Amino acid sequence: MPSPWDQLVRDQKAGTPSGIASVCSAHPLVIEAAVRQARATGRTLLVEATSNQVDQDGGYTGMRPADFRDLVHGIAAEHGLGADRIVLGGDHLGPNRWRSRPPEEAMRKAEVLVASYVEAGFTKIHLDCSFSCAGDPVPLTDGLVAERAVRLIRVAERTAGPRAPGLRYVIGTEVPVPGGAHESLHEVRPTAAPAAEATLERHRSAFAEAGLADFWPRVLALVVQPGVEFDHHRVFGYRRDATARLRRVLDGEDNMVFEAHSTDYQSPAALGELVADRWAVLKVGPGLTFALREALFALAAIEDELVDPARASRLTDVVERRMLERPHWWEAYYGGDSRERYVARRYSFSDRIRYYWADSEITAARSALFDNLDTVGIPLPLLSAHLPEQYRRVRAGELAPTPRELTIDRVRDVLRVYDRACTPLIKESA
Repeated sequence: MPSPWDQLVRDQKAGTPSGIASVCSAHPLVIEAAVRQARATGRTLLVEATSNQVDQDGGYTGMRPADFRDLVHGIAAEHGLGADRIVLGGDHLGPNRWRSRPPEEAMRKAEVLVASYVEAGFTKIHLDCSFSCAGDPVPLTDGLVAERAVRLIRVAERTAGPRAPGLRYVIGTEVPVPGGAHESLHEVRPTAAPAAEATLERHRSAFAEAGLADFWPRVLALVVQPGVEFDHHRVFGYRRDATARLRRVLDGEDNMVFEAHSTDYQSPAALGELVADRWAVLKVGPGLTFALREALFALAAIEDELVDPARASRLTDVVERRMLERPHWWEAYYGGDSRERYVARRYSFSDRIRYYWADSEITAARSALFDNLDTVGIPLPLLSAHLPEQYRRVRAGELAPTPRELTIDRVRDVLRVYDRACTPLIKESA
């Protein structure tokens, strides 16, 4: 059976701008939005879980890889998208979660991690062995990173058995930190072409030294930094003039494209330029949950105008209280005085709120918000004031004015931009 990646790579090598958005989120509403967008456009849906979200012990979501697969496939089945239209990926698979332990212990854990992803049917495997473990040199050499990546590939191949030809690997050591930067950024430089070439050649050599040269064509993508990133309050946009040498690095690789991480909040024009410049896989995660938060907070503002305070969900207050009671996921990331940290908790581009949506109290408040607005209805003038794009679609008869549909559609606004960048002239059905 042909790989779903074959046409993408052929298009890129032929000079045709073609790409795919990688949806990096475990939030059910975000996944539903992605499923519905894929159904409307006819595109393949790529959904990825990161090693800190989902691992053999549950990660921060409480899900193991098989649980995540069941979540995605269940939502897809509910909305009429076949499993054959879905590719599942594992992001940053390696020793990151256990880097406080000695290297051999951390790598044994990473082997179990990779095996659990492959067993669950994940076929796009990003191998990230760039993190130093206890006692390791800092930073790791390209050679050691490549050796550890090949060790994990052996595990993946052995675990997949007869399914192994369907696996695709992503390599690269210049990778943004999982979960986002701890600090404000001042400059983001693209990967130097010689560094990318060295990474590529060291991995190729490691494959050959391990007797895996025949598997090299299964390496789908090289992660390099095209100079795009965001911090808490700024976005660093793509400048194609800075990548002219870098984007030639894969000219001799018939089966490989570039993968870009942290493309959230790039302009539509910048995303289109990235795809045209051979970044065929565009990762987006916080940008999707940022749009989710925008929709939910907008609906909460509408609720404030319509619902008696005694019955209101008070969603934004509940979110703030729970973030203060459980500061682990934001405290090390947001600096400044109390007002600056308050604004960051609610509105930061790094969107640390995404770690809290599964909290039982916040989930209950979100359900109450939806129930209240379903009961009272949302007047068009208030919808126009708070969600103007969704107001336009409601007026055109394209969208139901219910809180759930409005929230899903706001997330799809982000996905629409990616789809237009990845497939010029794409058409979308209802």
